[in-house]
Amino acid sequence: MSLTGQLARNTILQIAGKIVSTVIGLVVIGLLTRSLGADRFGHYTTALAFVQVFGVLVDMGLYIVLVKKLAEEPERRDAWASTAFTLRLYTALGFLVLAPLTVLLTHYPGDVKTAVAIATLSTFAVTLNQVLVGVFQWSLRMDRVAIAEIAGRVVLLAGTLVAVAKHASVTGIMLTVALGSVVNAGISFWFSRSFVRIRLRLEREMVRTIFREGWPIALSIAFNLVYFKADTLILSAVRPASEVGLYGSAYKVLEVLATIPAMVAGLLTPILAAAYAGQQQDRLRDILQRAIDTVSLLAIPLAIGTGFVARQVMLLVGGPEFVAAANALTLLMIATAAIFYGNLFANTVVAVNAQRRMLWGYAGVAVASLAGYFLTIPRWGMAGAASMTVASEVGVTLVALYFIYRATRVRLRVTNLLKITGACIPLVLVLLATPDLGLVWRLGLAMVAYVIGLTLFRMFPADILRQTFSRFTYARRD
Repeated sequence: MSLTGQLARNTILQIAGKIVSTVIGLVVIGLLTRSLGADRFGHYTTALAFVQVFGVLVDMGLYIVLVKKLAEEPERRDAWASTAFTLRLYTALGFLVLAPLTVLLTHYPGDVKTAVAIATLSTFAVTLNQVLVGVFQWSLRMDRVAIAEIAGRVVLLAGTLVAVAKHASVTGIMLTVALGSVVNAGISFWFSRSFVRIRLRLEREMVRTIFREGWPIALSIAFNLVYFKADTLILSAVRPASEVGLYGSAYKVLEVLATIPAMVAGLLTPILAAAYAGQQQDRLRDILQRAIDTVSLLAIPLAIGTGFVARQVMLLVGGPEFVAAANALTLLMIATAAIFYGNLFANTVVAVNAQRRMLWGYAGVAVASLAGYFLTIPRWGMAGAASMTVASEVGVTLVALYFIYRATRVRLRVTNLLKITGACIPLVLVLLATPDLGLVWRLGLAMVAYVIGLTLFRMFPADILRQTFSRFTYARRD
């Protein structure tokens, strides 16, 4: 199969796999919120957030460095994959064991502490799987990633159904999460054997290279985590578990949707890097501009329209008990829209080799966000947490855009963003006119109105998507 054919297949399979995973993820959230209730879902959310703080210590930028080195030295792929996997294994064991030990020093309830111990196994499997994803990314076989992810999600869904039927505790629910992650990682490892032979060994030279090239990326991820998870942990320390559960239910919707821009950014990063390396400023600007236009098709209506249907969405996601999280969801969907751009810009920063300078931007946003969380959450609870999340995501997006401009002097147009915003007017009118209609009908009519608006403003999605991915394949063929 030609390179263009491989790229097209990978793109289609990634999108299809992500749609399936997203749907399953939303179904699982709905099952958990109804089964656990606000209090216990708050404990579940707290346990996951606590472990994820330790999980970030494991990263070290290893995934990005591995993909780069596999492309540069394919003849040494087994050594690079083995070193990366072994290093991730050792660091994961070293850092993640701290999570269940540290949580014993806190005042969290016993079920949170037990859930943290089980969630550590899930995070361990996820961190190992990330290395294997690097192998598939390099070999242009992301279909294997999609298959493994869907299999893990199906196991998670099946386990959740059983746990809910048996009225399982937070601990029982967390076991299903861990099982799904282990299945995902296990299938990925099995598939990886077709491309590399992974052995438990470390090449000293490669380890030094990973640390040398990966530390800026690792540090930026650590800063990102400050404003991505600190809100939940601070909220859990100063507010009732029920409020943490309400906020967590809305935040889970953000986390599920945030995987979409990450996928788009991952697909475009190599092309942006190639354009920058070839000093092709016009191509770089064109690809980045069209990528922005593409993500705007979803980001802008998401930010504008969610507030009109937030109560119905939370009723669907969590049931009547979680409708109180509607305002938080409205704010968090604005943050999600910022994440769409932030992911794209952050990957572009790496593509144009500006990640070290960007560290100061990440650090500044992290410090400001942490201060903001401590000031707002004790007083306004989840409303303060959601508001600061919006501010932090918008802040890091603007900082990344600034460093892109500093590195490339590329000027981007806002014309299409204004057109897409204008195209949302029919969508808003429909939502305003149908407050008593069912959610499915309202969303269906809103989508039709939005497409009409895009057509009127000459921003029909097919044109933008076709142009974006034609640029994508053209750039990769060169």
